[in-house]
Amino acid sequence: MIELISRRRLDAFISIFVTVHPHEIPALLHSSSSFFFILSAYFVVLPLRDEGAISLGLSNLPGLFIGSLLLTLIAAPVSTLIFSLPNLSKVKALVLIHRFFSVSLVVFFILWHTSSMESLQSQSKDSVAFSTQPKVNIDQASPVDSKGWGNCGWFYVSVRIGLFLWVALLNLITISSTWARVIDVMDSESGSRLFGFIGAGATLGQLFGSLFATGMAWLGSFLLLFAAVLMELAAQSSKGINKDIAYIPEELSPIRKFDLDDQKDADDKQTATALKVSSPKLTTTMVKPQLWAILDGLQLILSSSYLLHVSLFLWLSAIVSSFFYFQKVNVIAMTVASSVGRRRLFAQINSFIAVFILTGQLTLTGRILTVAGVTIALCGTPLFAFSNLLAIAVWPTWVVVAISETLRKVVNYVVTKPGRELLFTVVSEDEKYKAKICIDVIVQRLGDATAAGIYKLLFSILNGRISTVSLYALPVCLLWIVAAFYLGRRQTQLAKLQIGPSS
Repeated sequence: MIELISRRRLDAFISIFVTVHPHEIPALLHSSSSFFFILSAYFVVLPLRDEGAISLGLSNLPGLFIGSLLLTLIAAPVSTLIFSLPNLSKVKALVLIHRFFSVSLVVFFILWHTSSMESLQSQSKDSVAFSTQPKVNIDQASPVDSKGWGNCGWFYVSVRIGLFLWVALLNLITISSTWARVIDVMDSESGSRLFGFIGAGATLGQLFGSLFATGMAWLGSFLLLFAAVLMELAAQSSKGINKDIAYIPEELSPIRKFDLDDQKDADDKQTATALKVSSPKLTTTMVKPQLWAILDGLQLILSSSYLLHVSLFLWLSAIVSSFFYFQKVNVIAMTVASSVGRRRLFAQINSFIAVFILTGQLTLTGRILTVAGVTIALCGTPLFAFSNLLAIAVWPTWVVVAISETLRKVVNYVVTKPGRELLFTVVSEDEKYKAKICIDVIVQRLGDATAAGIYKLLFSILNGRISTVSLYALPVCLLWIVAAFYLGRRQTQLAKLQIGPSS
């Protein structure tokens, strides 16, 4: 009786923020909590990662994005293979991925701590010689950039490069894999209502992780251990992201309707229906235990015009986002001289942005997706990014960069990102677990690498004038808007086709 009362109170509390049916609450809470722990872990170590990258020199930052792409080209197919193993359920595969990254953070703690001790010993030997050198004025152009990795030991450099690449991979693989599971459990209708609340869990994790990193910046490498614990908690939470097959009303879930006495046959029909109405030119791919099954994701993308347009949308998004990232890092590096101060400032910016995102996700996301639709949601961030780039071109100051970054991220996480996840509710199970991971991970890194190369070239040619560099991203934003509009209309059509054969 007490448990029933507590359950009703919980249902009533959640209903304040989102329209949810009782049978959806377990999956909703486990999804939200899983993202909370993932994003908490990421933002706990993010300032440490960015500070380590700055210590190697700003001129080397674009090169790190190229390295991230190469690592991603290896890791993404492997994660696809894990989901393709015949004897491993999707839930267990997701837990395995989260736990693997948890253990890897412990390994990086040992490596970081060891390399830092060796670096301190090396610096103490040269302290007398260093004290005779003139101090660098922070008003000079890019003082941090004069400190390249040529002045550091190979072990120190390798660990910083490794952590930068690994944290970026952790962010993409874990989030994409978890979203793939969530999308498999929910459909387009429930996703429109619930993705905002799930995203709020991620934003709350960003806020918690950023605030923790702000207050505990002095912990340094020990932040990695705390992040490892958070990733293990994410693994535990992901076990509960399942469909509640005990109660699915016919009128609420026409797409997922089945007879419990003949569940296996109904699941086969549901898969066939999804394959029929998903993206154009879809080729049905059986689950392959062979090693070359890791290429299934790429094959699915190349055989579908819909998924190719999704890839284009994400690629353009990554290019614009990376442009903003490079601008932010350059400004902070030339403004704050202290390494602890830079870590704290990075965390404070992330905290500030998270507050606005969390408020929007709890109050606006579900209403916007339900009323305005996926097309408006997808076009939101490209339009704001276009106006932000114009603002930076006219007023190239730190304040404008900070405001632009805040607005762009708030619109992205409150509106566009939930809309982007809805794009995958109308595709087959294979596309959700295989193609989606390849798109989210490989295409994302391709965009980052493209932006890194363009930004480095423009920054050197234009002598570091941020305002002029921003103008070159405007054509990318225009193409991004066109791709967003097409995808929104196409997703709406596919969602109607998916409901039709099942009703």
